[in-house]
Amino acid sequence: MSRTRVLLADDHEEFLEVEAKLLEPEFDITTTARDGKAAFEETTRLRPDILVLDITMPIYSGMETARLLRAAGSLAKVVFLTVHGDPDFVRAGFEAGASGYVVKSRLAADLIPALREVAAGRQFVSASIYPE
Repeated sequence: MSRTRVLLADDHEEFLEVEAKLLEPEFDITTTARDGKAAFEETTRLRPDILVLDITMPIYSGMETARLLRAAGSLAKVVFLTVHGDPDFVRAGFEAGASGYVVKSRLAADLIPALREVAAGRQFVSASIYPE
């Protein structure tokens, strides 16, 4: 079975490094991007299975990038990894085409399970957004 191919997009280099280090044992990291335009271009070129996108990035926001990819016919599944834990952002993220939503404060606990769920065709949202 081949490993899931993941593209990481965040404007903070340190988050890209942490994400890559966390994911590399289980996933193939195709490349990283530091802004929404580069994420769009690299996703179109490399066709990863999953795109992990920050919402707040230069040039195109993560939301804009997700919408542009859907309009272009991209099949990459989108997981937002962001500081925005407000349910309104979650709703907007799914409306933009996301399959998963992880808050950065839950990166270590939630990112791998989120990618597994999304790769299996299911959705994922960090539990801290909708506490019981």
